Amino acid sequence: MKKILITGKNSYLGNAVEQYILDRQTGQGEGFWEMNRISLRDNEWEKESFSGYDSILHMAGLAHADVGKVSEGTKALYYQINRDLTLQVARKAKADGVKQFIYMSSVIIYGDSAPVGKQKHITADTPPAPANFYGNSKYQAEQQLRKLQTEDFYVAVVRAPMIYGKGSKGNFPLLVKLAARTPVFPALDNQRSMLYVENLAEFLRRLMETGMGGIFFPQNAEYVRTDEMVRLIGRTMGRKIWLWRGLNPLVKLASKAPGKIGGLADKAFGSLTVDKELSNREITGYQVCSLEESIRRSCAPV
Repeated sequence: MKKILITGKNSYLGNAVEQYILDRQTGQGEGFWEMNRISLRDNEWEKESFSGYDSILHMAGLAHADVGKVSEGTKALYYQINRDLTLQVARKAKADGVKQFIYMSSVIIYGDSAPVGKQKHITADTPPAPANFYGNSKYQAEQQLRKLQTEDFYVAVVRAPMIYGKGSKGNFPLLVKLAARTPVFPALDNQRSMLYVENLAEFLRRLMETGMGGIFFPQNAEYVRTDEMVRLIGRTMGRKIWLWRGLNPLVKLASKAPGKIGGLADKAFGSLTVDKELSNREITGYQVCSLEESIRRSCAPV
């Protein structure tokens, strides 16, 4: 039996991973997985014992930062939660005899995606270069966590690309809204690494079975073009979306605009890919859902 504690009681990812694993445990025998969740919103969690858990799946954190105009107090909060609180939980897990601590990090530690028309490809030799306080808070947590690893306490850092699925937050719902409203969309040749939530859940299930530590880069089997994703979302909704290169100059012009407009254009149409070899080293077989099927499941009505 594997006993797992998920931090972040209302975490979208935590809930999705728990549901996925529990729904599919029959092949391993009923009760193979015992999964519990804990809130870190106050100090009550410090009174709980982590003893007996095989893995802590740390999903609590601040994400989706609007890095444009942010107060120093808000920036400090990101470090307080994404770095300091993470380390507190990890140290307690180690002291209580937990064998594996899994930290959900992000490819944001490598900085923003490339501008429209450029390429950014992450390999084993790419150095982390956070572009803002959000990415830096995640990377500082990684660095401190890895110092805690011993022969009895394994730290697994999961550097995930954009995660999407039914009910997810962030950029994916914006693409869904676009697909629901626009009849035409720019046909730009960009590429992005993305990760469907059920592929992530299967990856984490396999990672927790092994109990190993290290740095991991799960992603879908396919790179994604933004225009192709919008077209697939539209098809799921029963809508025909025309991809037209005539709109591309407008996107490129927006990309060169200063401030938020340029940032949004690059975020939507820029490129950022992770080398596929990095994603299939220690953990394989987790890419259980294709891009097209993942879009269907993400956009299907309740």
